[in-house]
Amino acid sequence: MRAERDDAPMTVSAAAGAPAAARRPARRPRSRRRFGPGVSRLTIRILAINLLSVAILFIGVLYLDRYQNSLIRGELDALDRQAEVMARAVAELAVEPDATVDPGLMADRVKRIVRRLSGVLASRIRIYGGEGRLIADSRMLTGPGGTVRIQPLPPPEPDPVQRFANRLYERIVNWLPRRSELPVWNEATGPESLFKDVRLALGGTVVRKVRATESGGLFLSVAVPVQRYKQVLGALMLSVEGEDIDTAVREVRFEILGMFAVTLGITILLSLYLAGTITRPIQRLASAAEQVRASHSRRQTIPDFGRRGDEIGDLSRSLKAMTEELWARMDAVERFAADVAHEIKNPLTSLRSAVETAARVQDPERRQRLMAVIMDDVGRLNRLITDISEASRIDAELSREDRSPVDIGQVLSALAEVYAATAEERGGPPVLAEVDTTDRLVVAGQEGRLVQVLRNLIENARSFSPPDGTVRLRAWQDGERVAVCVEDDGPGLPEGKLEAVFDRFYSERPQGEKFGTHSGLGLSISKQIVEAHGGTIHAANRRSPQGEVLGARFVVRLPLASSAR
Repeated sequence: MRAERDDAPMTVSAAAGAPAAARRPARRPRSRRRFGPGVSRLTIRILAINLLSVAILFIGVLYLDRYQNSLIRGELDALDRQAEVMARAVAELAVEPDATVDPGLMADRVKRIVRRLSGVLASRIRIYGGEGRLIADSRMLTGPGGTVRIQPLPPPEPDPVQRFANRLYERIVNWLPRRSELPVWNEATGPESLFKDVRLALGGTVVRKVRATESGGLFLSVAVPVQRYKQVLGALMLSVEGEDIDTAVREVRFEILGMFAVTLGITILLSLYLAGTITRPIQRLASAAEQVRASHSRRQTIPDFGRRGDEIGDLSRSLKAMTEELWARMDAVERFAADVAHEIKNPLTSLRSAVETAARVQDPERRQRLMAVIMDDVGRLNRLITDISEASRIDAELSREDRSPVDIGQVLSALAEVYAATAEERGGPPVLAEVDTTDRLVVAGQEGRLVQVLRNLIENARSFSPPDGTVRLRAWQDGERVAVCVEDDGPGLPEGKLEAVFDRFYSERPQGEKFGTHSGLGLSISKQIVEAHGGTIHAANRRSPQGEVLGARFVVRLPLASSAR
C-alpha cells in the first residue's frame, strides 16, 4: 500500500617519574587571557540576559510553531490509526462471507457500524463504496424515522474580557504568516475536494490532508482504502476540525505574554546574580589549583562546578579530572614498579642460587644442569624486560602512529594461512578461520598492533589446546562493531579469573609447560591495544549443553570504520 502524506503546512603517555634533578619548585605561571575565534557559551549567556526581553517572544513563537506541528502530526497519526482499525472492521463485518456473492460493502451493515461508532469517536466518519458513492456519514444517520442530520453546536459566548483577549490574540496571530499555503475548506465546496482524496484511497493510497477553514482554523482528514484479501472494496474517511489544537496553542501563547511582562524585572535580578556566579567560582578554582601545586597533598581537592553546564563547569571538571588522572598515573607507576621489581626478583633469586651452587659443585654433570638453569633464568629475564619495555611504551606509540582502514576478515584469513604453512615447524593444534564474507569487517586502526593482539590470543589458545584440538578464529559484524572470536579446546579459565587474566604478570599456564616461558604480559598488552582503539575484550568459557567446560573463548569488539557503515 502506498502512502501519500500532504504535510506541507508543518514548518517543521608515558609513565611518570621525573628524575630528582627535575623536581625543582616550578615558577608560578602567569595568568594569560585567551580569546577564541568563536563566541563562548558564557558570552551567549550574558547576551541572552540583556536581550531576553526581546528574544523570548521570538523564541516562543518559534517554539509554538514546532509545538503546533507536533499536535497536528499527533492528530493525523491518531486519525490514521483509527481509520486503519475501522477499515479492517468494516472489511470483516460489512462484507458477505459467501464467495459467490458480490464482495462489495453491504450498506445496511456499514450504516450500523457507523451509527455505533459515531457516539464513541469525536471525528466525522464517511464510508464510500467501490464506485465512490457515499454509503454512510456519521453526521447523517438513517433510522426508522428517516435521516437525521447532526450539526455541531457553536461554542458558548465568552464574557467581555475573554472576548477582548480573543480579539487581541487574533490580531497578533494575523500578523504572522501562517497557513497561507493551505487549501481552504468550507462545508459547501468541501465534498468536491474530499472526493479527490476518496478516489486516491480507492486506488489503494492512504491520504492525509490538512486544510484551513474560512475562519482560520484547521481541518484534518485521513482517507484509507477498505480492503479484503488485497481487494479494495471502498474507502473510509475520518475528518476533524482543529479547535483543540488552536485552543492549546492559544493557551500557551497567553502564558508567554504573561511571562514577557515580567521579563524586565527578571533581567535586572539575573544581571546582579551573574556577577557573583562568574567571579567567585573562578577565584575558588584558582585558589584550589594553587594549593594542589604548592602542597603536593591529596587532601587538597578541586571544587566541582560540573552542574553549572557552562565553561566554568567544564573548567572545574577538567581540573578535577586532570588532578585525579595525575594521582592515578602516579599510583600506576608505583604499582608497575612494584610489580616489575617482584617479577624480576624471582628469576634473579633463582639465578643467584644457581650461580652460588655452581661455584661449589665439582661434578661436571650437575654443573651443566645448573648452567642450563642459569640460561633459562637469563632468557626469562630477557623476555620479561622486553615485554615490560613493550608495555611501557605502547601508549606513546599508539598515540603517534596514524590509523588506516584494516580489513579484519583478511587479517584472520592471512594468519590462518601462515599457521597452516608453518604447521609442521610449529607443531600443536591447527588454526582455522571462519569469516562472514557478506559483511565489510573494516576497522580504523594500526594493522601491526591489531595483528599483535590476534597473535597473542592465538598463541595463548594454542598453548592451552591439546595437540588434537583446534583453534578457531571467527569474525562478524555486531551492530556498529566488528566482533573477533578466538576459541580453543583447552581446559578453560577459572571462573573467578575471567577478568584477572588481563592483569599484568598474571600467569595460569597449562600442565607440562616449562615455568618462566611467558611473562604474563601478553593479554595485558592486548587489552591495552584494544582499548586504545576504542574497543573491548573479554574472556569466557565454552560450555556444552550439560554445562561441561569445552575450552576458552576470547572476544574482541572494535568500532566499525565509518567507510564500512
